[in-house]
Amino acid sequence: QVQLVESGGGLVQPGGSLRLSCVASGRTVYTMAWFRQALGKERERVAAIAGSAATIYADSVKGRFTISRDTAKNAMYLQMNSLKPEDTAVYYCAAALVNSPSYNYWGQGTQVTVSS
Repeated sequence: QVQLVESGGGLVQPGGSLRLSCVASGRTVYTMAWFRQALGKERERVAAIAGSAATIYADSVKGRFTISRDTAKNAMYLQMNSLKPEDTAVYYCAAALVNSPSYNYWGQGTQVTVSS
C-alpha cells in the first residue's frame, strides 16, 4: 500500500503563489501527478511527472505551474505562480506504480482558494 499526504494549500490573492507538497510512503511510486476538482466541475489533471522526469501540464497552467519531485524522498511538489481565481479547487496528489496504466493511489486533497 501507498499513503499520499498533501500539504501547502490555503488562501492566496490573485497573482500570488503557493507550493503544494505530496509525500508518498509505503512503496516507491513511478508516476506522480496533481489533479484538481473545482466545485461543480469534473476532476482534471493539472500536471504529471514520470520516473524519467518527463512532465506534462494542462494548457490552463502552462507557464505558471511547475511540477517537480525528489525521488530520494518519494515526494512531489507543485509550484503555483500567478494564481487566478479559476485555479480555486481541491488539489489531489495521485501516484502510479511502474507499468500501471492508471493512478493507483490518491491523497486526501488540499484546498486552494484564490480570492481577494
